[in-house]
Amino acid sequence: MQFLLYGATGYTGQLIAEYAASFGLTPILAGRSEAKVKTMADALGLEYRVFDLTDTAALDAALKETPVVLHAAGPFMFTAKPMIEACLRTGTHYLDITGEIAIFEMAARMDKKAREAGIMLLPGAGFDVVPTDCLALHLKNRMPDATHLQLAFAGMGGVSQGTATTMAENLGEGGAMRKDGKIVKVPLGHNAMIVPFRAKSLFVMSIPWGDVSTAFHSTGIPNIETYMAFSPSAYRWVKWQRYFNWLLRTNFVRNIVKKRIKERPAGPTPEQRARSKSFVWGRVSNADGKVLEAQLVTPEGYTLTALTSLLIAKKVLSGNAPIGFQTPSKAYGEDLILEVEGAERVGAEGREHGA
Repeated sequence: MQFLLYGATGYTGQLIAEYAASFGLTPILAGRSEAKVKTMADALGLEYRVFDLTDTAALDAALKETPVVLHAAGPFMFTAKPMIEACLRTGTHYLDITGEIAIFEMAARMDKKAREAGIMLLPGAGFDVVPTDCLALHLKNRMPDATHLQLAFAGMGGVSQGTATTMAENLGEGGAMRKDGKIVKVPLGHNAMIVPFRAKSLFVMSIPWGDVSTAFHSTGIPNIETYMAFSPSAYRWVKWQRYFNWLLRTNFVRNIVKKRIKERPAGPTPEQRARSKSFVWGRVSNADGKVLEAQLVTPEGYTLTALTSLLIAKKVLSGNAPIGFQTPSKAYGEDLILEVEGAERVGAEGREHGA
């Protein structure tokens, strides 16, 4: 039950490594910095490997040691492609924790190659996008003729340096939605509404969350919008952003933002994570105007990412690895999220608790 964990010294990578033993799994820690990886490996009593993704020989050698890699080193716009290509060469199952639409679409285009190599490509094995993907399929199964899907989430409990850096790399890029089966660019925050989350009703604005890609592959619903809780005052600033996106896209501005991110804490503290929860809401509608809603309550986002990515890694290592491009719910069903302790779903059939 051994797997390669690349990006082990990042905020989420460390959480995954720390939780692995509770799943009966043993990660081989990997990353670019020998000082960081060795220190972490010594503290946890684990094996480690040191290599850069540009070192093809070392990358392939490390992947050949295990059946699956859990890739946790973002931003994935820079790191996913070389890791996936290495997995195709070595016959290694691929998991990651991305939420980037472009990565999901790239992996989907590699479906044929993955099937030929006999491997599974499953990006988005964390908070991006396990709970939202499972809720999307849950709603689709209860309204097979759904034509529109809206998903929203709130309460992640804080943002890590890695997540913030990915956001910085996408400054000025605007938003995205799925319309008539195609992904189209729209201004960030092009839509907004009030969502009645389980905790309380919150203002949400549209963002380019991964489900714009994945929920379509999981459900076939042609029109998809994704939202995140946001303060109304901050939203007013976002509405002005479209007029200076050109400036936000410059390396000068992005580098300033990334520098400031490095000065922040690595991520939420254990105490912050312990007292936080994540809330997910979904709604589908059909051509007749019928509407159906459901919700999830889960552990805090980074904790959930560690739990769901390890849950999926264990399934893969146990031989449950459908080949080709997969989404979490496509591979393991709508109830995958309910295998996580503390996850609860309220849907058309009432309340259901996780493991």
